[in-house]
Amino acid sequence: MSKSLFNMKLKIFIFCLILFSLFGYLQWGDNNHIFLFQAEIEIIQKLFQDPGSVIHPLTLLPLIGQVLLLILLFQKKPSKLLIFIGMGGIGLLFLLMLFVGLIGLNIKIILSTLPFLIICVLIIRYFRGLKHLDSQMLK
Repeated sequence: MSKSLFNMKLKIFIFCLILFSLFGYLQWGDNNHIFLFQAEIEIIQKLFQDPGSVIHPLTLLPLIGQVLLLILLFQKKPSKLLIFIGMGGIGLLFLLMLFVGLIGLNIKIILSTLPFLIICVLIIRYFRGLKHLDSQMLK
């Protein structure tokens, strides 16, 4: 498989990371629920109105991770380190959401986290395959 095909695959993975990070689902109390894209809209609005109310690692790290991945999507050759940093920023929130979903046995929360986490696993496997491709090209 050629390197250009691997790069195209990586861009698709990055796009999927961004897309799936928007559809995480949170539910609390009796009748409170929100998708992450809705929460992000509120966070961005509050960031300009009252920045102190949204300064929290669980709000800023995923947002920074998404912005970083969005920038990487348009680079010719995205940095592996920056991809992992972006995945990690969003992944912290998604792992916490998965944990909450498992503890509360909330299938909606659990299912909303799985697409993002599966793409993360596929990206890790992608980079292992890329390393394997590089070693075969050297032979």
